[in-house]
Amino acid sequence: MSPVFSNNREQALKAERTPNDNKNNRNQRQHWDKIQCGSNTQCAARRKTIFRIVKKVFLTGASSGIGLAIAKLLVAQGHEVWGTSRNLERLPKMSQFHPVRLDLSDPRSIDEAFNAKLAEAGHFDVLINNAGSGHFGPAENLSEKEIASQFQILIFGQVQLMRLALRMMQPRGEGLIINVTSLASRLPVPFMAAYNAAKAAMASFTMSIQLELPDSRVRIVDLQPGDICTEFNDAVIKSELPDRRYQAKVAKSWDKAERNMKNAPKPDLVARHVLELINSDDPPPRITVGDAFQTRVAPLIFRFLPQRVKIWGLKRYYSI
Repeated sequence: MSPVFSNNREQALKAERTPNDNKNNRNQRQHWDKIQCGSNTQCAARRKTIFRIVKKVFLTGASSGIGLAIAKLLVAQGHEVWGTSRNLERLPKMSQFHPVRLDLSDPRSIDEAFNAKLAEAGHFDVLINNAGSGHFGPAENLSEKEIASQFQILIFGQVQLMRLALRMMQPRGEGLIINVTSLASRLPVPFMAAYNAAKAAMASFTMSIQLELPDSRVRIVDLQPGDICTEFNDAVIKSELPDRRYQAKVAKSWDKAERNMKNAPKPDLVARHVLELINSDDPPPRITVGDAFQTRVAPLIFRFLPQRVKIWGLKRYYSI
């Protein structure tokens, strides 16, 4: 792994004079020098964070929303991030951030991008499968192409990245993979059947990997956000509605989804949880992130309800 920060300034200065000094050491000391603390307590807290090991992180979907918030926080904490997007111009320009062009709908793009950046980085300590997309419309009207597109981006592409990461992490005996699935894997959103199913499949695949991995320091985490205030809905592809039977329900469901999104926690909340996972020696296999009702109350209640009552409750929640 990358070198750690010295525990005090004297050790840092001593390290500066050692012949084995390298670029990472210098960058870390420069980052240490820039710290400005308002009080001894604040300074101690910030130093405690900085003294942690610097991680090399491969992050998909880093151009907006949750991914952008994660990238900014990790870089601010001194970690090095390789962040992906289909469009390089949308990626942020920051120190310690490396833009990567990657299209999850193209298996060849996935292989080429990951392997090229792996050669550049030497290794990755963390893979964060965050990129996603959504499709909104009645399930019976979904085409095979639309369903396949959701599964390629939310399942097949992410599993491909997991395999590439595991192939590199297993021989090293350590690593962390965070799969950002969704609370929709357990509490489906109406008229997002392909999205719900793909997220549920990814959550199940993640748990299967957790069961199968041999004893090692490679950890897999299923991170399930509820509604988070991002631009996700702006990018959702909506189906045309030739069937009038669905028009009223679709309109109500979309209105509820929009209101939920606007009132939801900011993506910084997810980023802070990701930072905790990265810094943890033994991260939990699954966490949920969002407001208290969606992530604690609803899952707890729904766990003990029969399916008929669950469906009734979700219909009431979405006013359909």
